[in-house]
Amino acid sequence: MIPLVGLFEGDFVALFVAVEEEDTVTKLAEKIAEHAVGLRVKQEPDRSFEVVYDGEVLPNVKKVKEVGISPMDVVLVRYA
Repeated sequence: MIPLVGLFEGDFVALFVAVEEEDTVTKLAEKIAEHAVGLRVKQEPDRSFEVVYDGEVLPNVKKVKEVGISPMDVVLVRYA
């Protein structure tokens, strides 16, 4: 399990989220989005999410362990 700090674009709350090394980047985005979208960030149906890490958008099909995310790194999730 990898603990991360997650931010959803437009939200003012930083989230502490635990993800599995085998989770896809899509799953990581969903774990963060569920705590922000529809609560403090407007829900936009039919829009997917993307994850920005270290200034780059991560491929959604990659696993967390494949993209080099380490414990307590900060990731930004936003609508694609």
